[in-house]
Amino acid sequence: MPLDVRDASLPGPTIVRGACPHDCPDTCAMHVTVENGRAIALRGAPDHPPTAGVLCTKVARYLERTYSPDRVLHPLRRTGPKGPGARFERISWDEALDTIADRFRAIVATDGADAIVPYSYAGNMGLLQYGSMDRRFFHRLGAALLDRTICASAGKAGWVSVIGATVGMDVEAYAESELILIWGSNPVASNVHFWARAQAAKRRGARLVAIDPYRSATADKCHEHVAVMPGTDAALAFGLMHVLIRDGLVDQDYVARYTVGYDALAARAATFTPSRVATLCGIEASTVERLAHDYGTRNPAAIRLNYGMQRHAGGGNAVRAVACLPALVGAWRHPAGGALLSSSGTFPVDGAALERPDLIRGTPRTVNMSAIGDALNDAAHPIKALFVYNSNPLAVAPESAKVERGLARDDLFCVVHEIFRTDTADYADILLPATTHLENTDIHNSYGHLYVTANNPSIAPRGEALANTELFRRLAARMGFDEPCFADSDDDLARQAFRRDDPRMAGIDWDRLKQQGHARLNVPTPYAPFAEGNFPTRSGRCEFHSATLAAQGADPLPDYVPPRESAATAPALARRYPLAFISPPARNFLNSSFANLPTFLAEEREPRVWLHPDDAASRALSEGDRVRVHNDRGAFAARLHVTDRVKPGVAVAPSIWWRKLSPDGRNANQVTGQALTDMGRAATFYDCLVEVAADTAT
Repeated sequence: MPLDVRDASLPGPTIVRGACPHDCPDTCAMHVTVENGRAIALRGAPDHPPTAGVLCTKVARYLERTYSPDRVLHPLRRTGPKGPGARFERISWDEALDTIADRFRAIVATDGADAIVPYSYAGNMGLLQYGSMDRRFFHRLGAALLDRTICASAGKAGWVSVIGATVGMDVEAYAESELILIWGSNPVASNVHFWARAQAAKRRGARLVAIDPYRSATADKCHEHVAVMPGTDAALAFGLMHVLIRDGLVDQDYVARYTVGYDALAARAATFTPSRVATLCGIEASTVERLAHDYGTRNPAAIRLNYGMQRHAGGGNAVRAVACLPALVGAWRHPAGGALLSSSGTFPVDGAALERPDLIRGTPRTVNMSAIGDALNDAAHPIKALFVYNSNPLAVAPESAKVERGLARDDLFCVVHEIFRTDTADYADILLPATTHLENTDIHNSYGHLYVTANNPSIAPRGEALANTELFRRLAARMGFDEPCFADSDDDLARQAFRRDDPRMAGIDWDRLKQQGHARLNVPTPYAPFAEGNFPTRSGRCEFHSATLAAQGADPLPDYVPPRESAATAPALARRYPLAFISPPARNFLNSSFANLPTFLAEEREPRVWLHPDDAASRALSEGDRVRVHNDRGAFAARLHVTDRVKPGVAVAPSIWWRKLSPDGRNANQVTGQALTDMGRAATFYDCLVEVAADTAT
């Protein structure tokens, strides 16, 4: 039943406590107003400190998404060819489930269970809808394992190698910082509740510096913008280390007590002089000097890094290098000092209880989602069935021409569980209706704050939509899986989501959480996790030098790993494609979510690519020209925006557009590649060279 935050006995609209499920560090708590079974309003929960009553512009319009006339509301079967304009007919849930179960049984019998591949990511980040009953089902089936690497795995691997877990500052403490480096992030668009704290610090006199290849909306509002070339963040971090060490700005007491490997790190940093770093990063040597002195003298100093800086060949090492900086200056001594990449490791999530890896039979293969294009076209180890949920791979995966070719195979059985007819859904054999978060139950951790949050369903599922948990519960029954775990209700799953014996969860239980909406983890306030060391590494110290990586045969120290595609590393390629290409999130989209809603399409207007005036002039291009962005992997059309917000030699295409809503039926991932990062096996979207030319097709 709905849970009224006033008094359920009072007449009038009911207010239900919920949580935003989207791939964002803010994990907002919200109040949904419901009247006569219909959600009529929603707002940020005013009693949830990270949200403080405010929602981003996307989620504030969420009712347009839930009640969109374009929702998929019934199970559908494709009746014509795969691809754009595909035709579907309505079928019953019984027919849909029987069809899937029959095809799966046939594939298991002829090709083996690991010819079936689940493909999902963070379209819904609730712990239940993201990964619980679905994982149990595919584990029991013996399906291929999916390496979920498309967003954050390189950064996580780099951070963990130094810090020990994805733990860092409390976002609420940034309001007290004296210097904030916003590194590889555009929080005005993608982390608004951190940005509120940064603005509070700025009003108190703190200095804000944005480190980003282009002048984002965030960089506009900072005191300084350091415009590094894509993929050179590690070089800048080492340049800062060089100056800090050379000029005696290191907290030697903190280093001696709480770190390991300082001498070796200092020796490596000695080679990164400001002049060398200036050349590598495309900035002035004086910028390196000034930034290092600011970082070493303004106390407490904080860094908010995000995943944009790890989407290139050296992404893991870039995060490793930045992760070393707070310990060098002793910033961790202060609640308002240190750094935050992700807070997710602070939450004692019980992944084994939710996902039940003990159900896995045999040794199924692992498929890397960042290279799904190659996997779908691998004749030696063919994928015979793809089950897509919480993702839209045709729009979001790199080198999308290969993804499209794989999805178009006549011998591939494809199931898509979705809210809308996405690009990927056009290739489905069976298309199933999914719920929005207003229609399902969930429990949330966060990668941006320290609160556990409940999501209560505020309305009944529209049409015949099913939550992920219920879909896979029913499909398990169709397959004859009789293990007791497949009978777990959503409430059961929510109670299993966290390790109950962990002191951080003391006093937090599911029934209470549903009523109150959220609860802060039982960690100290103020929160300074490494003020006296106690890093969750094997040594208990901040590991500049990682014995774990050394034992694996990897470099025990962070290093600068240059982009694969650059003038320095691939000069012949760079002569043909001289522009470094990045595709950061458009302000009104979240990956490919929200990118089909009329309100946000009207704001974004059409796909665009930004070039510096010098680069436009040398190509005889002008503002508003229709252009073709291309390399050997593919091409897409965009409208040119000429601006000095972009460095010379860089092309920026705010993304991710649905292909079917783009002028030529393609998007930025036509040109991105499937090569993986140095750590974490992640995608390298921002390690990409292109050329931009007039679009002669228009």
